[in-house]
Amino acid sequence: MPKKQLGRRIFTYDEALSTFPLVRDLTTAAVRQIEALTHGIGSREELDARREDLEEAEERIVSAWAREVAAVGCEVKGIWLVDWDSGDGYYCWRFPEPSISHFHTYDEGFAGRIPLN
Repeated sequence: MPKKQLGRRIFTYDEALSTFPLVRDLTTAAVRQIEALTHGIGSREELDARREDLEEAEERIVSAWAREVAAVGCEVKGIWLVDWDSGDGYYCWRFPEPSISHFHTYDEGFAGRIPLN
């Protein structure tokens, strides 16, 4: 049974790893959706003409992704940046890294990431 601390889900490393495939797949799907938005655009003029619609679509995709990842119990710290709360800090992953292989304290943040191995 996952531990909760002040309403947050606390993950062991093994629990974080067990949710990682879902988080990775949700992220990969959202990245592909965003890439598909501009795939058929043939010119700079067309891109400029559709910029507002593209930005709104991108916001919707990122917001939906963030809600889905948060529903797993993770914390979204930026676009394609996910943390799993360990109770002592965070296991940290950023797309397209192949696995959860970094940790940082609550105070350090992404800049203070250290390798787990």
